[in-house]
Amino acid sequence: MQKIEYIAEVAERTGLSKKEARRILDTMLQVISERLQAGEKVVLTGFGTFEVRERQARQGVNPKTRERMLIQATKTPGFSASNSLKMLIRSAPDTTE
Repeated sequence: MQKIEYIAEVAERTGLSKKEARRILDTMLQVISERLQAGEKVVLTGFGTFEVRERQARQGVNPKTRERMLIQATKTPGFSASNSLKMLIRSAPDTTE
């Protein structure tokens, strides 16, 4: 599902216009991004937790030259699903057949 499809479904389910649904979604994503940028966790009970994770510096290999190189430490956004979301997904019918 793409963002535009998501917005259309939210608008349909809530009775909001697509414009209003887009504004709400964009605002929600902006708030999450700003809080992560500030180093905070964002916990959406029943859905999951967004957080900043730190990756340590490590040795890597340049695939072209096979030369060893140092990969710098970085911060990256992470998401951990809540137990209720995990259970919902596990109990979903298998649609791969």
